Amino acid sequence: MLIIYTMAINQLEENLEAITRTIEQLKRDGCTDEKILNELREERDKILKDLNL
Repeated sequence: MLIIYTMAINQLEENLEAITRTIEQLKRDGCTDEKILNELREERDKILKDLNL
């Protein structure tokens, strides 16, 4: 059971990193679509909450 839980945490961390990088890349590219940025931020916040960070 511990292995499955660890794998889930690793997946959440990978998703968190990917979302964070995507947000930053969109900002650098000049993205002004706040709807997309806010959806990504909300997803990032959900993952942070799941990881208790």
